[in-house]
Amino acid sequence: MLRIDEPFHGAVLNGNHGNIADGKLHLTVSGECPAYGQVDVNGVPALIAGSRFHATVPIGRREADITASYRGTYGHQQHTVRVLWDKHSFPRYRFSIDDNSFWLRDVAREQYDSLFDCFYLKMLQRLNTEYGAKFTVNIYFEAQEEFGQEQFFITDFPDRYRGEFEQSADWLGLTFHAYANKPDRPYQYASPDKLMDDMEKVHAQITRFAGEQSLVIPTVIHWGMVLPEALPALYDSGVRVLSGFSNPSSFGFDVNYWLDDVRSEQLWRHDALMDFDSGIAFSRVDIVCNNRPVDEVAPTLAPLADDPNHAEIMDLFTHEQYFWDFYSSYIPDHPQRVETAIRWVTERGYKPVFFHEGFMGAPV
Repeated sequence: MLRIDEPFHGAVLNGNHGNIADGKLHLTVSGECPAYGQVDVNGVPALIAGSRFHATVPIGRREADITASYRGTYGHQQHTVRVLWDKHSFPRYRFSIDDNSFWLRDVAREQYDSLFDCFYLKMLQRLNTEYGAKFTVNIYFEAQEEFGQEQFFITDFPDRYRGEFEQSADWLGLTFHAYANKPDRPYQYASPDKLMDDMEKVHAQITRFAGEQSLVIPTVIHWGMVLPEALPALYDSGVRVLSGFSNPSSFGFDVNYWLDDVRSEQLWRHDALMDFDSGIAFSRVDIVCNNRPVDEVAPTLAPLADDPNHAEIMDLFTHEQYFWDFYSSYIPDHPQRVETAIRWVTERGYKPVFFHEGFMGAPV
């Protein structure tokens, strides 16, 4: 049976995947084919060796169909895949921080003169000043009562810092993550209405206390799991990228927005995967800083930078709670882990972006 193996349907391509010439990306297309026949790929005759074929074909459009056609002893067969050419791509990174609620409670309780009197926000500000880093801060509606800390709702966060938020909106973006930290996996089986209602509640409060300039489109939903029927509602709300892990484990793939195993495996081995049905691209997180000691940051990122399928986009990630000394799993060197990751990508020429802008931070 005729089948294109590479590129995969939904592949996100850039200059690492071929040669750019005459305004087109020239890439190798390969796959399996029946014996005793000829194969063309988008009209280009393919070379055949045994049951394998390959051909170098140009694509000039952002979204392009690639069709292989076979004629021979086994009749006429076709197979088509669609790919996305990240035409204006460049080496870039984004930094996303999940599970934010503690700093909101801290600022509201302490009533600092400035937002950046809070050590956590001051750290982010310094990283922006020194490295140009941008942060997508994913927020809960509720800080639950735990670890000796009182319950807090963001409806009680004051709007007196709105000016500071607006002045920082070019590098500090606030957005929805979930209603609260618990229960785990809150949207894995939840209705789209529940997900969108919680998102609306968080976004309304961000707009109130931080202004519309500070509100950005979500790119990570808590636990990286939503039902497939929620994707159209997310798309309609402006979501174009969702980050997760898609990592293989003994029980299968997880934190993958319910992508099937074949697509999860593909995403695990690449920067991103386009789901043309929903219009949403899925990104693979490259590092979770709270899980990597300082001396493991470079060994984690270096193999990815050397892999053409991972080199272009670094999806950097961590969680807020590990910065706070009252948290049960507090990590004293968490700031150093984050800074080490940001320094590593910066020194290698990666530019900071927001995933909600353009296509994963690159012009469309």
